[in-house]
Amino acid sequence: MTWALLLTPLICAGLGYAVSLSLRVSFPQLPAQQRHDWDPLFATFYRLSIGQLALVVFGVTVTGSEYPTKMIMTSLTAVPRRGLFYAAKIAAGLTAAAGTATLTVAATFLAAQQAPGPHRVSADTPGTLQAALGACLYLTLICALAMGVTAITRSPALSMVIMIPLLFLDSQGLGNVPGLQQVTDYLPDQAGAVITHLSGAGAGHFGRPYGPWTGMAIMLGWATAALIGGYLVLTRTDASGDSGIRILHRKARRLPRKQHNQAIPNECA
Repeated sequence: MTWALLLTPLICAGLGYAVSLSLRVSFPQLPAQQRHDWDPLFATFYRLSIGQLALVVFGVTVTGSEYPTKMIMTSLTAVPRRGLFYAAKIAAGLTAAAGTATLTVAATFLAAQQAPGPHRVSADTPGTLQAALGACLYLTLICALAMGVTAITRSPALSMVIMIPLLFLDSQGLGNVPGLQQVTDYLPDQAGAVITHLSGAGAGHFGRPYGPWTGMAIMLGWATAALIGGYLVLTRTDASGDSGIRILHRKARRLPRKQHNQAIPNECA
């Protein structure tokens, strides 16, 4: 798990510098409208989309590593109060994620701003501190979302299968499909990333039909829902059994059968 935390600032800082250097060279060749809509923090925080994968792996590992080996039963024997056990695990994981996010954002900002030349911004540029704070919250909430999804699925592999497409649906071009843009705008990564750009609601490619803090609230809603779902699965089901998704599916299949069986005596009467 330590390697995931160490990789996050290294990946983000390195990619931030590379993207900034590339944009500095290509900026004079950009169309006039793109130069006008230039977001000076684009290169700085854009590659958080890659570095966040390390925090996703960390969150999945912290929450799900005990399930494949059934070590979760040993942990619950030591801490039988499942709500307390779950809260402690989430708190410990998010504390480490928040510290890593703070280091990552600081390192990425310092590295990326070495390359843009005349297009660089400083910490006192209006909106920069808000963007940096939002980037820290974004990375922390991405980790929280991964932890919640893993607590629901009880499978690290299945959690990664869910998280990776979820975080890259828009980047694969689905946001350009007619009718899907209104959906992808409200995915957790798209909503949370609005605050990391110096562009307002509806402004440019990175604009959305809501403001930066509304976007962060949407992302918080996703993470909270996942964590609550994970809590319900842990506290109301057998921890050594199937994944939370299979449990819910099995209960849904049994419900109509029970209703049918209850209806038979009434019909015979």
